[in-house]
Amino acid sequence: MEEKKKLDITQLIGFALIGAVLVWYTMSSKDKAPAEETAKTEIVNTNNSQNATDNTIVTDSTLQAEAVKKYGNFAYAVASGTEEEGTTTLESDVLKLVIANKGGQIVEARLKEYDDYQKNPLYLIKDQNADFNIQFGTQDNKLINTKDLIFEPSTSKNGQNQVASFKLKVSNTQYLEYRYELKPNDYMIDFSVRSVGLENVINSNNQINLEWNLTAKRQEKSIKYENQMTALHYEKEDGKFDDLSVASEDEETEENVDWIGYKQHFFSTILLTNTPFEKAELKSESLVKDALVDSLVTKSFSTTAPLKLTNGALSYNMGLYIGPNIHENLASYNKGIENVMNLGWGIFGWINRNVFIPIFHFLSGLLNGFNGSYGVVIILMTLVVRLLMSPLVYKSYVSSAKMKVLKPEMDAINAKFPGKENQMKRQSEIMALQRKSGVNMMAGCIPALLQMPVFFALFRFFPSEIDLRQQPFLWADDLSSYDSVFEWSTHIPILSSFYGNHFSLFPVLASVAIFFYMRMNQGQQMSMQQPAQEGMPDMQKMMKMMMYFSPIMMLFFFNNYASGLSLYYFVSNLLTLSIMFVIKNYVIDEEKILAKIHENRKKPKKTSKFKQRLDEAMKQAQAQQEAQKKRKK
Repeated sequence: MEEKKKLDITQLIGFALIGAVLVWYTMSSKDKAPAEETAKTEIVNTNNSQNATDNTIVTDSTLQAEAVKKYGNFAYAVASGTEEEGTTTLESDVLKLVIANKGGQIVEARLKEYDDYQKNPLYLIKDQNADFNIQFGTQDNKLINTKDLIFEPSTSKNGQNQVASFKLKVSNTQYLEYRYELKPNDYMIDFSVRSVGLENVINSNNQINLEWNLTAKRQEKSIKYENQMTALHYEKEDGKFDDLSVASEDEETEENVDWIGYKQHFFSTILLTNTPFEKAELKSESLVKDALVDSLVTKSFSTTAPLKLTNGALSYNMGLYIGPNIHENLASYNKGIENVMNLGWGIFGWINRNVFIPIFHFLSGLLNGFNGSYGVVIILMTLVVRLLMSPLVYKSYVSSAKMKVLKPEMDAINAKFPGKENQMKRQSEIMALQRKSGVNMMAGCIPALLQMPVFFALFRFFPSEIDLRQQPFLWADDLSSYDSVFEWSTHIPILSSFYGNHFSLFPVLASVAIFFYMRMNQGQQMSMQQPAQEGMPDMQKMMKMMMYFSPIMMLFFFNNYASGLSLYYFVSNLLTLSIMFVIKNYVIDEEKILAKIHENRKKPKKTSKFKQRLDEAMKQAQAQQEAQKKRKK
């Protein structure tokens, strides 16, 4: 029994050892199989990777050969897909720029403090609407367009300024560089173009052209009105400013150009250069053929200007302004770029720059402390202007009153010398009467003429004042655009093109006010008007026609204009009516005027040399008229 038990124990131990060996063997086989399989997979992947590398080498070699054939030395700058789409962003509190590696040019420019008419972020450059290119030839007879090639970007800091450098390389030491420097809270970007080590690459015998194109995107409520205020402006080296036509396609070739501005109503993109362009070919084309259909862009601008080499190299320090048209800001650069704002020529522009802009900004700054609206600012500005001009209104009205007092005597002269044959004698007697009475026949015209510059200056001020943009007042949602209270979609061929598809209320109020103003003013004029002379136009009929014609024209013309201007004229005419009413009823006394005239007649009169020559001329004309009568008899 003991031997049998020992045998059983020995067998059990043997079986256990055999089982352990089998388990070890089995486990060892399972671990080995996946390892071999993994090894095979890695080999396959390695082979595939090797094949891909071989294919890339072949592809790159092909591309490189094509690039060398097309671009010559600049084949170094040719890159593939993902690098072409690379961009660099420069951003300040007011401006955000996105610059593409391809072409080294700005592809997005956003004005962060402004929105477009739909309250979306305002971009002056986006969606490939701008294009900056330098075209030149190389020594190996290749034509290079920088917009087609890849620049190598790098960024740095210059104090608080952000700097982006883009290099179009021939080698690591030979390149064409665009350098952008963005300053905090400034819309002016320092921009330079220079070449390094390309003296033996660029062909100096071929013309080097800078090409700059931009299609102006719609930013405002009325595209028709915006298009009228969108234009290409430029300054020549002699300090003369000019612009291309806003109404149709226009092009000019100018010499020694200091800057070129693509103005888009309230915003501008301006290229300045410290080295004037010797010649610039400028072109502008209106893209708005029908304001009801063409609703995305206004005008296309293009500039082509040759660049010159200095000691075989390009070296241009420029500036690029991308921002709002604010007169004070533009003038602060001392480059004359404030002239992109069409404030009027001569005396009209002087009045806007030195009178209306300071008054408007003073009042707006004053009211901002009380959360005042710009509609209230316009009303206060109207009050200030009318009070300043009230002496002219007074002088004009006094002159009219004097003429009214003299009317019976002038009627007597007309009756004494009737007919066309006595015209010269009649005029001579009337002038003598006026001179003797101390009445100047031009005194009533001069105040009216002095008010005309103010009218035309305001006509330019309101469309240019960016502070009115998107500012609401009463029913108007934008004082820089029309104030529609009713709109319709039906297209009426003639009416829609001239009047528009909306009804504005402020122009109606302004037209009614100007009608009553002209009626009161012409009532005073007609009361002293002389009867129509034979062969002379009937002034009374003409004045009556103007009294009805002017408000109607204003009604139609101002329907698409800035509602701020219509508001001004409405308030201005109401104030003028009030001032005239006060002058007529409480200031002017016709009896005192008559007494003053009698006193003037008693005083000896000194005749000026001008009046003496005028009297002599009239006497000669009268003598010739008498001689003609005798010859006829």
